Amino acid sequence: MKTKPINTSLNDRITAFAKAGGLLTSYLEGALTALTNDGANWQERIQQRLELAQRKNSWFTEDTLEFAITQWAEALTEENLTYWTQEYPLDKVTEKNIALITAGNLPLVGFHDVLSVIIVGHHAMIKNSSNDDVLTPLLLEIATSFCADLSTSYSYVEGKLEHYDAVIATGSNNTARYFEHYFGKKPHIIRKNRNSVAVLTGNETLEQMEALSKDVFLYFGLGCRSVSHLKVPKGYNFDLFFNGMFVQKELIKNEKYLNNYDYNKAVYLMSEFDLLDNEFLLIKEETSSYSSPIASLGYSFYEKLEDLAIEFDQNADQLQCVVAQGPAAAAVREKLGDRSAPQLVHFGTTQTPRLYDYADGIDTIQFLLTLS
Repeated sequence: MKTKPINTSLNDRITAFAKAGGLLTSYLEGALTALTNDGANWQERIQQRLELAQRKNSWFTEDTLEFAITQWAEALTEENLTYWTQEYPLDKVTEKNIALITAGNLPLVGFHDVLSVIIVGHHAMIKNSSNDDVLTPLLLEIATSFCADLSTSYSYVEGKLEHYDAVIATGSNNTARYFEHYFGKKPHIIRKNRNSVAVLTGNETLEQMEALSKDVFLYFGLGCRSVSHLKVPKGYNFDLFFNGMFVQKELIKNEKYLNNYDYNKAVYLMSEFDLLDNEFLLIKEETSSYSSPIASLGYSFYEKLEDLAIEFDQNADQLQCVVAQGPAAAAVREKLGDRSAPQLVHFGTTQTPRLYDYADGIDTIQFLLTLS
């Protein structure tokens, strides 16, 4: 594929995406005028695209779409984009074609890779997941409306990927093996399954447990930053935990979530597992994996926080986030040291990463700079 030379400066790109973020903010506030800079009725167009995304992927509900759009509206400011990029030598980039194979489990889950490639000054060859192929084109369309030359920074690939210089691909452990085989001879970032865990000590407040409910239930627990496992001390009383989860009780009204809850409950009961159940979340003891099916959580016991920190250090390649505060966070932080993954975060913040919080702890911008 022959691409046009990129004819934008870093400042042009930052300004375009910052204006796109401002437009998204105005949309969320219902404050967009009927016609914007290019004569487009963006209030209506954005709403139509969100409705299309929801029809194509029923996990993308109105609430989750609004949350994802809100996160990007807040991230795409000139201040944030400048702070993110200021330490990188982006004035010495030789343009390359970067193939991007995105996941589709969450709304806009692959947009950070797309943004990174474009901001650096490379060309993004985007192969969207069929589960999320509406929203990234929408955001790029908005940004390009403020800078027409931005269109030379990206293209979409439907069939076989060809004429690329490097690859960033995200998928399951199974697809990652295929990616390694197919793309292994090119510079690459290949992401596999990861999970997030929360460390509880029994000294948490109800407010912290309610915050944790966001880490568990946002996006129905489908993301690698979603908490799928709890680490609790022996003898832990789950009453406060369930009280905190109760704020998410309306989730059971979602048909797909309810179907998963009913199915997993039936499987667990037939297998005679000991379950704790609050009628919309199942939890059971699990010692062999950090992952859990939808509508369920695994938990395991620890004796000393220091031992837990050692476990996380040894299994760092399986973890995206560790949710912990107080003494638990201190113990984990001391052991993980300068590790960029797993990321140690407070209750309620797993789904609000900043531009410089890179998936799997791999600095995407630095990787892209090594190609020039």
